[in-house]
Amino acid sequence: MSPVVDPTTAPHPLEALELALNAERRALLEHDAEALLSSTAAKLTALREAESLPPDAGNVDRLHALRDFNQANGILLARRRREVSWALRHLGRVESTGVYDATGQPGASPTARCLGVG
Repeated sequence: MSPVVDPTTAPHPLEALELALNAERRALLEHDAEALLSSTAAKLTALREAESLPPDAGNVDRLHALRDFNQANGILLARRRREVSWALRHLGRVESTGVYDATGQPGASPTARCLGVG
């Protein structure tokens, strides 16, 4: 189980964000749902704190690196989600489709589309 990240103990919000991203990645690799939830909460807290800082040109490279790290975690999370969806389908369980209606509200019925003529 991954340790819980407390962004308030980090001296700088960007450092807290990096710690949270590392914890999130560890949780994804270890398939630890509880650690993933706590690291995501820590990431959001650190991000809110970082957004409240005045702009600093010296942090641009670090921000780009953290953005790339977050995107890499997002790719890993999407892969895990596909794995879970595949497993549920093959176990005879159906995952909710997560379809939204035209106003952005969840719960709309998915509609079938014919993707080919034949």
